[in-house]
Amino acid sequence: MKKLIITFVLVLMPTLFFAQSMFDKFEDEDEIVSILVNKKMFELMSEVKADSSDPNTKQLFSLIKRLDNLKVFTTENTKFKAEMKKTVDAYLKKYPLEELMRINEGGQTIKIYVKTGATPSEVKELLMFINGGEGDDTVLMSLTGTFDLKEISFLTDYMKIPGGDKLKKASGKK
Repeated sequence: MKKLIITFVLVLMPTLFFAQSMFDKFEDEDEIVSILVNKKMFELMSEVKADSSDPNTKQLFSLIKRLDNLKVFTTENTKFKAEMKKTVDAYLKKYPLEELMRINEGGQTIKIYVKTGATPSEVKELLMFINGGEGDDTVLMSLTGTFDLKEISFLTDYMKIPGGDKLKKASGKK
């Protein structure tokens, strides 16, 4: 029985870490700019003393406490643009997310996907893929935690994340 349990755990282990490692192949590529923020960094950021009278700052720090991981990859390299698209397609087949929004604008295709939580407004995972046209960056962003989509524009503004303006459109913010 013990062998059966150990075998079962070993078989399931790769699937538990697949989502995390699927985009990690882009981290060390010279032609790809990577921004990676993990839970520990979000915890440290949330402990920074800030102006508590500013409601925007309060909301930002409240959000940061509920985030787990942020991964952003951008590239102009044609080879890596195609590889990112292929990886996103494979990820969505393996881990189906709900398409929130799709925009075709100036040669770019912007797609935003979410995995909702306990309520329709609670988001557990957000995946944004901007397939850049000729001369435009391709952007892949993955964000996990427990948050409301409307709060993400605060984070994208604060961290100056590429594609943040597209998330504002999706959340209905101006």
